[in-house]
Amino acid sequence: MPDAPKISHTIGFWAATAVVAGSIIGSGIFMKPATMAAQVGHPVWLALTWVIAGVFSLFGAFIFAEMGTMLPRTGGLYVYFQHMFGDFVAFLYGWAGFAVINSASVAAISFVCAQYADYFLHLPRLPAVTEQSWIWHIPYLGNLYPLQNLGVKALAIVLVLLLTFLNYRSVKGSSALQVISTFIKIAAIALLVLGIFFSGKGTTQHFITPSPAAPEGWSLLGGIVTALTGAFMAYDGWINVTFISGEIKAPQRNIPRALITGVLICLGIYLLVNQAYLYVLPVDVMAKSPLVAADAIAVAQGVTGSAVIAALIVICTLGAVNGNTMSISRVTYAMGRDGLFFAWAGKTHPRYQTPGNALWLHGIRSAILIFSGSFDMLADMFTFVAWVAYLLGAIGFFVLRRKMRDSIRPYRCWGHPVIPVLFIAFAAFYVVSTIWNDILLYQQGRTPVINSLLGLLLTASGIPLYLYFKRQR
Repeated sequence: MPDAPKISHTIGFWAATAVVAGSIIGSGIFMKPATMAAQVGHPVWLALTWVIAGVFSLFGAFIFAEMGTMLPRTGGLYVYFQHMFGDFVAFLYGWAGFAVINSASVAAISFVCAQYADYFLHLPRLPAVTEQSWIWHIPYLGNLYPLQNLGVKALAIVLVLLLTFLNYRSVKGSSALQVISTFIKIAAIALLVLGIFFSGKGTTQHFITPSPAAPEGWSLLGGIVTALTGAFMAYDGWINVTFISGEIKAPQRNIPRALITGVLICLGIYLLVNQAYLYVLPVDVMAKSPLVAADAIAVAQGVTGSAVIAALIVICTLGAVNGNTMSISRVTYAMGRDGLFFAWAGKTHPRYQTPGNALWLHGIRSAILIFSGSFDMLADMFTFVAWVAYLLGAIGFFVLRRKMRDSIRPYRCWGHPVIPVLFIAFAAFYVVSTIWNDILLYQQGRTPVINSLLGLLLTASGIPLYLYFKRQR
């Protein structure tokens, strides 16, 4: 393996924890609960979905924390896959990160940030007929409508490019912004939760009263699987700290601490926020809410409270965009450094000591995805492909245990081997059932695109590139 890149170790424990929590707490908790409420139709199942997703995200954190302390190099899963399965699988993951997982996560969160900013800005939007006039058709997979929500998309693209520029100029500056924005978003969520619960305008009966149209039997199971995609999207980002392992101070100590602390904080916060929404909005009303956080606080505190929360959510999602932007380019950077991508993508900026070329490449890719798709499409697509990668990584965990049995492990996965086996079983069930459910929803005309298959198609499109770069190397 090539030597580690010459990037400074400038990120401490609190900044690393802020990357975890700040990357996780972004758009999902402010948008996905409404969609999830429509999918399960029962507040108890809704809360359990958040718990299940949180617990298995925590299990994943236990597994990948061990790998992060063994291989504390910039690149995260890409580096682990090289040791587990070799260059081909590592490249496909890196390409999936660039084409789908990482760029789509930034695109989706930026889209939500711009949507809440639109609460104040009233951004222009084209007539409905014009929005439907330009269609990108993907054979057998569905249609995309680039002209939909054009004003919101334009603002989202501007945000991505500005934060890419900040990260290009300074790791310390972006780390400081991450710590500050994470504290602000936790304060914003505390205001949201307290403002709702102490308003006296809700009822705990909403916690147990199902929607009249709540699904049952197999329909309920399908709804839970679909809702888990939303919950996993909201939790996604816990892996990001491993991408910047090579820049963390005392990585063997700080990586597992940051991972576990960050995921536990988010699990508790998500449950509180979900119950706060339900306190003032019955599950069937919540299911129809386009901006559920703003609508919930409007019921509790009026229009002024809604405006304040909308402003704070803009700050929250801005921090999530920054946290993901900090992390995502490191995989492409590592690939360029290893000769599995364009060599210029693996260059460190001589003055700013940042992976500048990889940052701009990801910024442009995220901008293209924002223009091409909607929030739900982007969120579901990157969540599914990310969990395919997590499944492979958890299987590879046992490969590393065998191949590197004599290596020093500053942190060992808690609950081994039960926790990794449970994680693999659940991730396999989730991946297979998601593909099945996506195809059914598309056949029923309920979704315009089969998001999971589109994500796999984009991932597979990297195979010719791998053959090209392998021959060049």
